[in-house]
Amino acid sequence: MEYIDLEVWKESRKLVKMVYEATKSFPKEEIYGLTNQLRRSSCSIPSNIAEGCGRKTPNDTIRFLHISRGSLYELETQLYLSLDQNYLSEKEFDMIISQIVLCKKLLNGFVNYYNTIG
Repeated sequence: MEYIDLEVWKESRKLVKMVYEATKSFPKEEIYGLTNQLRRSSCSIPSNIAEGCGRKTPNDTIRFLHISRGSLYELETQLYLSLDQNYLSEKEFDMIISQIVLCKKLLNGFVNYYNTIG
């Protein structure tokens, strides 16, 4: 199976799109601050899933899946900080957090799968 067929990769791409849309309205002075951090951490999620799938051993794959999971938690914190600064509405925040929760579940399932074959 190709990584592009994985549900976790597809859903993490949706998450990236949501983050990019939400950060379009952030203040211009945040372009090198929260806007950049949110976008980079969100892009790291599907990127590390893809990189992990390109590795030769299950242990290598799991390492990149853990990096992806770390980026999910980093993104979650940055969203809370954005909400604290009133850069996001409650509705935007809730929608993105729901997508993060879904990605966490899918990613944890994928890690568990790799743990059984590693």
